[in-house]
Amino acid sequence: MNISATPALLIDTVSLSYGEKLALDRISFTVSPGECVILLGPNGAGKTSLFSLITRLYDTRAGFIEIAGFNLKRHSTKALGRLGVVFQQPTLDMDLSVESNLLYHADLHGLGRKYAASRIQEELERQNMFERRHEKARELNGGHRRRVEIARALLHKPDVLLLDEPTVGLDMPSRKAIVDYVHRLCAEKKIAVLWATHLVDEVFATDQLIILHKGTIRYQGSVPQLLEQSNTPTIASAFQQLTQEGK
Repeated sequence: MNISATPALLIDTVSLSYGEKLALDRISFTVSPGECVILLGPNGAGKTSLFSLITRLYDTRAGFIEIAGFNLKRHSTKALGRLGVVFQQPTLDMDLSVESNLLYHADLHGLGRKYAASRIQEELERQNMFERRHEKARELNGGHRRRVEIARALLHKPDVLLLDEPTVGLDMPSRKAIVDYVHRLCAEKKIAVLWATHLVDEVFATDQLIILHKGTIRYQGSVPQLLEQSNTPTIASAFQQLTQEGK
């Protein structure tokens, strides 16, 4: 991982259990500004559990998490205020317009109405959605709803963007548009991205990669290093090798 800059997100020896079942076992990694880190793992690997800790849906009992330098447990409000999140399940109010959904979120972050309107326009224009701001969310297709959720997550200019399986259920053109857009965000806006997925075709060769399986990190590093170490020609074959039983 790139450690030249102060981490936007720091995960240090984090563990989580559900009763006697260990969901996460001493997970540690960083995400630096402008870095896209792909958290790749099959269903049940622990990706959602980790995101639940980062967003503080669950409390971190072992290890610690920092967001933009703020300890999540000691400075929860400041830490969470530097976080933007797109959850796997849709969270838009289907009966509200695109603009109203975003204004409600801006109010939650304490953004003034004039500044909020400016930020809404900026984020929607970036995704060619501004002309649809008065449409109700239910009138949009799945890909366009996801674009609105990403715009919403970016309104308060967070340091870290969490994406939890954001392309599930979308068609290939919509998936590709979102993957390309998020990678441009990293390059142009220097936002740190942690993207959880089980789809290897969402990984760019320039991404940092974490392969998670049964609550443990099986690989952490660059894509070229993964292919070299696994002696495989593709990410898919390396991923299969690392997530097989007994590997």
